[in-house]
Amino acid sequence: MSKQATTGADSGSRLRDTAERQHAGELEALARVDDRARPARWRLSPWAVVTYLMGGKLKDGTVITPKYVGNQRLIEIAVATLATDRALLLLGVPGTAKSWVSEHLAAAISGDSTLMVQGTAGTPEEAIRYGWNYALLLAKGPSREALVSSPVMRGMTEGKIVRVEELTRVPSDVQDTLITILSEKTLPVPELNEEVRAVKGFNIIATANDRDKGVNELSSALKRRFNTVVLPVPETMEEEVGIVQRRVAQMGRALDLPGETPAVEEIRRVVTVFRELREGKTADGKSKLKQPSSTLSTAEAISVITNGIALATHFGDGKLKAGDVASGMIGAIVKDPVLDRVVMQEYLETVVKERDGWKDLYRACKEVL
Repeated sequence: MSKQATTGADSGSRLRDTAERQHAGELEALARVDDRARPARWRLSPWAVVTYLMGGKLKDGTVITPKYVGNQRLIEIAVATLATDRALLLLGVPGTAKSWVSEHLAAAISGDSTLMVQGTAGTPEEAIRYGWNYALLLAKGPSREALVSSPVMRGMTEGKIVRVEELTRVPSDVQDTLITILSEKTLPVPELNEEVRAVKGFNIIATANDRDKGVNELSSALKRRFNTVVLPVPETMEEEVGIVQRRVAQMGRALDLPGETPAVEEIRRVVTVFRELREGKTADGKSKLKQPSSTLSTAEAISVITNGIALATHFGDGKLKAGDVASGMIGAIVKDPVLDRVVMQEYLETVVKERDGWKDLYRACKEVL
């Protein structure tokens, strides 16, 4: 296989580049002006890491775009945690930017966001500890040459941040392999009668949610090894609309969608529907609503709008309309074909149908539903 096939010769052709590549200019600008104390092997000081996440204007005029929109104190607590020997657990319902924040934290601190373990129901212990090249193992027996390092082992030896995504998806017995690593900062390799000791700069950022099905509760022993920061859903309508608008524009550029940037009014309607059903009441607080089983996160609103832009671009006049977002919206809301369908039908008849200027959305949703 050629080098181009494995690594990609042109970063512009990649569907999604790493955070450290996408924002290399901002990270370099921050490093130039950053004269504050940095923990061992950190590329930036804690102050600069927070500035990279939250955005701002540097003294040389460079504008740092915000990567996270929300409470700055939460990001400060997260960064301060990583500057100690405590691991960080980002907790929240799906779609609250946990993975997004963890990726950008790793990019700013270590300059490398690729050391990641993706948690699933089938994640094996080897994904966290280490594995073996079985051809070499059979030929030569246990040896350093036959050992295959996991992202966690590499992070320990290189002094970098390691990301463990969806920790609560991982089986409980596999989760607990992290206990020794987090408490003793060591990874025993009994087959070689050795152990790997972490160097300064190593730490773990885990993400987790306790909302979805298939979640494995963390043991008390493992919870004690983490400092937990809960990332909430956007507090206000304006905040959520701003997040969706910004991320849709970024994704449109990344996917080369030539359609028009959607009007704020269309984004606001989607966000309004999601917020009302998520909270179980209308925006004015006058009517209670049944809630669907779906989470209706900000990330899902971004997906609905992006999918709508693709429909408008390739099968319409390029301008986002109600018919372009209706199918994505129904798909995001109606996860249970019986119960959620009833919730959506009631919402359409009692809320959407009665709202001024929403008749087009009502008709489009009824056609899909």
